[in-house]
Amino acid sequence: MKFSGKNVLVTGSSRGIGAEIAKTLAGFGLKVWINYRSGAKEADAIKDEIEANGGSAAVIGFDVSDEKAFIDALKTIKDCDGELSYLVNNAGITNDKLALRMKTDDFMSVINANLTSCFIGCREAMKMMRKQKFGSVVNIASIVGETGNAGQTNYSASKGGVIAMTKSFAIEAATSGIRYNSITPGFIATDMTDELSDEVKESFTSKIPMKRFGNPSEVAEATAFLLSDYSSYITGETLKVNGGMNMA
Repeated sequence: MKFSGKNVLVTGSSRGIGAEIAKTLAGFGLKVWINYRSGAKEADAIKDEIEANGGSAAVIGFDVSDEKAFIDALKTIKDCDGELSYLVNNAGITNDKLALRMKTDDFMSVINANLTSCFIGCREAMKMMRKQKFGSVVNIASIVGETGNAGQTNYSASKGGVIAMTKSFAIEAATSGIRYNSITPGFIATDMTDELSDEVKESFTSKIPMKRFGNPSEVAEATAFLLSDYSSYITGETLKVNGGMNMA
């Protein structure tokens, strides 16, 4: 994989898919800024693992839904490295409830953590990247942002918003040499899915044409492709990493 930039911020990268994205990008030679909100110990472990494998990483803790904290973090990265080459907006939360039982606060907490934070990152990255006339952003959305899902009205709305917002940023930033794309993972094997019962796993797997959950590495490699020079003429697109679900 070929990259013209030198560093990347991956939000929510102390565990799960974000951690795998961080390790994969470090393996391609990028300096990775590992973001966490509450998992400092886990973030440090990811940094140690990257450095043990010959990569370069730094840890930066902040809450992505805190606008000032996000802006200050990007300034720190630029002060240290001279630029921000790439951004992966991966951080997010769930707060699942059936819609009839979902309070407005339940809805807005997920919108702010998943969608508003992504907007802040996309906007501030554009401000920095347009000065260097180069940059690439990948927003991690979800298959439920395309299909909806019972009990996830808030999460579906946030991720559907990410998909649409990515396209708008892509249009506005294209003449500045900045690309915006999104990825919609399907069912991916993580600590969260490990807690599901075998019966629930089988129910989910039956809906996947490839008959298996995806691996975090498969999302990470797709992310690397969309950031890299190999996708230099791709912007505003949504890459579905879902084993064949939702092919339409």
